[in-house]
Amino acid sequence: MSNPISVRTMISPARYVQGKGAIHRVGEFLTPLGSKPLIVADDLVWGFVAHDVEASLTAAGLPTTRVGFGGVPSANEVNRLTGLIAEHQADVIVAVGGGSTIDAVKASGFASGIRWVTVPTVASTDAPTSALSVIYTDDGVFEEYRFFPRNPDLVLVDTQLVANAPASFLAAGVGDALATWLEARATSLAFTTTMAGGLPTLTGTALARLSWDVLWENALPALDAVRDNVVTPALEKVVEANTLLSGLGFESGGLAAAHAIHNGLTAAAQTHGLAHGQKVNIGSLTQLVLEGAPSADIRDFVEFTTRVGLPNTLTEVGLSPDDDEDLRRVAEAATVPGETIHNMPFPVGVDDLASALKSIERLSAGIRTRAGLPEPVQYKAKH
Repeated sequence: MSNPISVRTMISPARYVQGKGAIHRVGEFLTPLGSKPLIVADDLVWGFVAHDVEASLTAAGLPTTRVGFGGVPSANEVNRLTGLIAEHQADVIVAVGGGSTIDAVKASGFASGIRWVTVPTVASTDAPTSALSVIYTDDGVFEEYRFFPRNPDLVLVDTQLVANAPASFLAAGVGDALATWLEARATSLAFTTTMAGGLPTLTGTALARLSWDVLWENALPALDAVRDNVVTPALEKVVEANTLLSGLGFESGGLAAAHAIHNGLTAAAQTHGLAHGQKVNIGSLTQLVLEGAPSADIRDFVEFTTRVGLPNTLTEVGLSPDDDEDLRRVAEAATVPGETIHNMPFPVGVDDLASALKSIERLSAGIRTRAGLPEPVQYKAKH
């Protein structure tokens, strides 16, 4: 529904906290928000944060009530968590973990009318800061975006936890965050509405651009730091770019083709098991092709993302340029009415997108060969 009065608007979390050892202060930052927190964390995550979280909550005079996470942010999982909030009479729900846990918690916190907090243990997506959840079917196929009237009350990131996680998580976050500027730039040119519900602000667009600049400068040394499990200034900058700058940039700067292509890729079973940011990177490169971007820009993007460890060929996401039927199915899913690809400054049809997707294989492989970079390795989804 188009609103007769166009406004520019920006949204953000109430508070963002980041630093080495920040998990030790989670109780202190939770106290103003509620007295009965419900912690949601899967067994793996809880195994390495339980002691610190419990100690911090106890010191703040808060009880520790923790429940598990079902694995997929589906409507059924959101309903289950909503039931647990009522059962425990919680007044604030806290997601500790990755983007899937965070999306389920935000949706259940909103449904229950209580406050919600995100404590990401990886910097793999910008989900922690946003006022929306991506909901999937129980089988992991994209179903819908759920929008909320506000962002999380608190986002707390312990950079040592990020440094302790596998480097592939940080690389996926770089893939998600690199799309932020490409999509905000397209949205700004098209004068279309952002996830924040209005035209982009200068601030939202500038933060998207800052995210891009920080990543080109710091992503490779930050990945090396994570391989050594150490926190460095480069890692601190990349965590902020992946989490805060990318989150603010995509919501208040705008989404365009890259994320729509990601959503289309979830319709291909061959891509299941890949991280969100890995599929988004295919979307970013395809968006550059659709834009007819300068060949030097495309070359730089392919070389840089290969060094980061992100896929930029169909082979690396389990597809093939010969799969015309599959590519068409992805293109159809990415261009349905309401998808963010329609925020591009020009119309993109199914045929345009299928051709662009098909073209990236030879394009990227050639750039990598000329740069002496590794050849693409076929991705096989684990069934």
